[in-house]
Amino acid sequence: IFSGATHSSLVILDEGGQSVGTARGLGTNHWGIGIPECARRIADMVERAKAEAGIPKDSALTSLGLSLSGCEQEATNKELEQELRTTFPNLSDSYTVSSDTMGSMYTASDIGGMVLISGTGSNCLLRNPDGSTANCGGWGNFLGDEGSAWYISYRAVKVVFDDLDNFAKAPAPIDKTWALIKEHFKIETRHDMLSHCYAKFDKPFFADLCKKLSQSAEDGDELARGLFREAGVHLARMILALLPSVSKDLVKRGDLNVVCVGSVWTSWKLLQDSFIAELSKTTIAFNLKMVRITKSSAYGACYLGSDSADFHTPRNYEDNVTILHLYKAREAKPITRNGESA
Repeated sequence: IFSGATHSSLVILDEGGQSVGTARGLGTNHWGIGIPECARRIADMVERAKAEAGIPKDSALTSLGLSLSGCEQEATNKELEQELRTTFPNLSDSYTVSSDTMGSMYTASDIGGMVLISGTGSNCLLRNPDGSTANCGGWGNFLGDEGSAWYISYRAVKVVFDDLDNFAKAPAPIDKTWALIKEHFKIETRHDMLSHCYAKFDKPFFADLCKKLSQSAEDGDELARGLFREAGVHLARMILALLPSVSKDLVKRGDLNVVCVGSVWTSWKLLQDSFIAELSKTTIAFNLKMVRITKSSAYGACYLGSDSADFHTPRNYEDNVTILHLYKAREAKPITRNGESA
């Protein structure tokens, strides 16, 4: 199962690596819904997919790989596994619980790489072949989410409010963006916006404003275009933050795979120039191969689950991705961290 902030997807693979059952469901971030409800939603998806695959209800899966938003801590991951084993004893023989970034990464490669998520929220994770990891972001909308749909939407509201308050002049006319905000949230005044920010705050709905902003940017609105340029800078900085932790074994072929996950990447043309400009400020000793996944990241969760159960599921990673952009290495001073060469 792979789950982002708003929805989940499940795929059951047979011993030949072929899909025999699928299901979709609600988000399963246990920080928002609690571990018992998270486990219930997981079990519901598994049972629906088993029915589609013709698997008897009392037959447990060989392994269940869970790559879920919110599963970054080992302690709570074990708590979720225990809840599943106790409450749903016939669900699976073995479990692997990891963050949503791991499912995306393993859909594209079995040696590791980097995943940069820009959907409702944002997160960036690096995993080296030796299992060592590093991350940047993933702290939610109070502490982060730069470059995400929520952050772009929030910045649109903030820039408009600051301009109307005469607190900070917007870099471009606000009329079109303010009209989109009023249309999306069905409001007339700025005071009407307060319930959407506090009492009735709904992060996925707030983030959906980003779709309208993207269309406005494509239509030429300069304020909306500026919001996406800002997002491109933020996403590039997340990659740069993790480059000093990249091991030589991971890039010995000259490329670092960066798996780009989330709806904001569909607006790549709006992000591209500022993204590349920010990367070019730092010398990178290897290429960045930015790829989009063509299959559900639930496949990567399956691979993780089967590998942990010592069962190798056949897979062809080239069939799972398409190249979004290849950023070529440039010669200059090396990336350093704490005064030491990477």
